[in-house]
Amino acid sequence: MKFVSFSRDGQLSWGCLRELELFDLGARHGQQYPDLKSFIAAGMPFDILLNLGDPDMSIAEVELAPVLPNPDKIVLAAINYLEDETDPDKIPDYPVLFLRLPSSQIGHGAPLVQPRSSQMLDFEGELAVIIGTGGRHIAQENATNHVAGYSIYNDASVRDWQKHSHQFTPGKNFVGTGAFGPWMVRAEDMPGLEKGVALITRVNGEEKQRTNTSRMIFDIPYLISYISTFAPLLPGDVIVTGTCTGFGITRNPKEFLKPGDVVVVEIEGIGVLSNIVEAEQPT
Repeated sequence: MKFVSFSRDGQLSWGCLRELELFDLGARHGQQYPDLKSFIAAGMPFDILLNLGDPDMSIAEVELAPVLPNPDKIVLAAINYLEDETDPDKIPDYPVLFLRLPSSQIGHGAPLVQPRSSQMLDFEGELAVIIGTGGRHIAQENATNHVAGYSIYNDASVRDWQKHSHQFTPGKNFVGTGAFGPWMVRAEDMPGLEKGVALITRVNGEEKQRTNTSRMIFDIPYLISYISTFAPLLPGDVIVTGTCTGFGITRNPKEFLKPGDVVVVEIEGIGVLSNIVEAEQPT
């Protein structure tokens, strides 16, 4: 089962998909579950998915929003993939983490915004973990029981602003740079994730990144346990698990995104997240 947040005629809602047919669960159950986060917090009660009847519309009739437009927190990991050339002495002892603001997010198909203040917009294809059951001090052996589902993230980064200091925050929070989608796949529908799934990023059809989630330095249970030690995780929180090499600033010569470029991130078992780059418009 796949779940989406979407906008139609300026109205934000959420629903589930059967192939490309969309069931508007916000319209049907909005008083009880006004958004996907509230449905997740309620334990994703399966009874509202029974006897759905006819679909309300096609997915082509709506604009997809970030899967979770309103998480309490988005925690992202950096330096979290083993590469063939990784120096064992340079593997971090603990995860390198930073935060992203929900207002920086966009959905599948929305423009990825190149800011006026920089020409160094970069791409990072990543696996996103969506928390279902919250908690504090979550044990690693129980951590996957706290996962509602998985999605795809493009943690597009403004590199010069990221490098202004040791703090990543400015370069990771420009408006229109956190692509999140196209949907959430339930955890139980991704049994292969335990052994690892393929992650590929392409720009204008050319492959730039390829890895497998089994190559994470700090795996999903560890990240959940570690993060929940310092901050209580809440339903709908998002953990973005890092990227492999191959993004623009790691290439020789360096490659940064420009208006008209199309960035596609594909994760086995989830689907494809696609966004076209547009220049920031004057306000």
